[in-house]
Amino acid sequence: MTSVSGRPQDVEVLTFGCRLNLVESEAMRRAALACGRTNLVIVNTCAVTTEAARQARQAIRRVKRERPAAEIVVTGCAAQIDPNRFATMPEVFRVLGNAEKADPASWARGGVRMCVSNIMAAKDPPTISEGIEDRTRAFLAVQTGCDHRCTFCVIPFGRGPSRSVPMDEIIRAARRLSENGFREIVLTGVDLTSYGADLCGGPRLGELVKSILRAAPNLERLRLSSIDCIEADEDLVKAFANEARLMPHLHLSLQSGDDLILKRMKRRHLRADALRFCAGLRRLRPEIVFGADLIAGFPTETEAMFQNTLTLVEDCGLTHLHVFPFSARPGTSAAKMSPVAPEIVKARAKQLREAGAAALRKHLEAQTGKILPVLTERGGTGRTEDFTRVRIGELPPSQMIEVLIAGNDGNMLEAMVRA
Repeated sequence: MTSVSGRPQDVEVLTFGCRLNLVESEAMRRAALACGRTNLVIVNTCAVTTEAARQARQAIRRVKRERPAAEIVVTGCAAQIDPNRFATMPEVFRVLGNAEKADPASWARGGVRMCVSNIMAAKDPPTISEGIEDRTRAFLAVQTGCDHRCTFCVIPFGRGPSRSVPMDEIIRAARRLSENGFREIVLTGVDLTSYGADLCGGPRLGELVKSILRAAPNLERLRLSSIDCIEADEDLVKAFANEARLMPHLHLSLQSGDDLILKRMKRRHLRADALRFCAGLRRLRPEIVFGADLIAGFPTETEAMFQNTLTLVEDCGLTHLHVFPFSARPGTSAAKMSPVAPEIVKARAKQLREAGAAALRKHLEAQTGKILPVLTERGGTGRTEDFTRVRIGELPPSQMIEVLIAGNDGNMLEAMVRA
């Protein structure tokens, strides 16, 4: 959970889940302040796991105890999918759907207690959302929704069909952010590699990336959030090879390394596709670093199937892992499949996390003695081009510096700042 807050009497936002939610939270807070709202708490929920939804309800109760006079408005994917669950909570003042939360008028005082439209009928392009992290990097939400139906996932029912922000709007926003001094921009979305399929002319993500870099020549870093390797277009791959300002870091939605489990998940790639994609990009951009989402204990997963996922960490050269123990979501096909025993799911998740920690240590150790460009953040840290965190000491944020990597603590690099 991330808190985006001002003074208690103003507008506070509690954010659960993905980076896109965090970007949208900031937009909602600005809209509420523009409407003159005070003493308001916005809870932006996530539905990716049952635990995320439970944590949101727990947070709502806690906020009401701590700020009994505050109005609590609940929105986000969990609220979109199960609005009644939140509307019946006595602590909740209002529930807004994902379409409604993007409308600035929704944040004026008043309105019905529950305002949640049918997100699956949404057709209009989303409004571009901007977020800022550590006064250093800006995030642009350029796409929302998903047209795929993975058997474990409820997010399409929270976000609706895939919709893209028109390219000219994104380019204008990127140019303005660069001119305002942001050194790094991150493009984000629910299914980022589906960008443009719904727009006139069908531009792809690779074309968008190249257009931004042309339009903002002073932008030092452009980064992508999570992508689907099977949807990466040829222009995008070429951009990684030829555009030094496109950062050599990708987080991949892989989920499993076993072909039968991938088919039961209704994923669109096989193990060989993931291996080919990582190896191909590494040939073109040797310094590239990959992260990945992996699910442990998907229904019907045998030990041999799990081993195929475990060995994927080394075979693809994955460095930053997000490991999810399988969580059955009501209404999904996977919830009806034969489950793996909870203790086995837990043990497999632990093994994956240990493999991820070992891969990260190996990556960190390989950086010792290198001189790397780092973008400084608050809290005495910064990020390398491949998104590895570096401890640099107290320096102002949003500075581009070169550092000598002296070592690591197993989680981040330790640097000596060059004069």
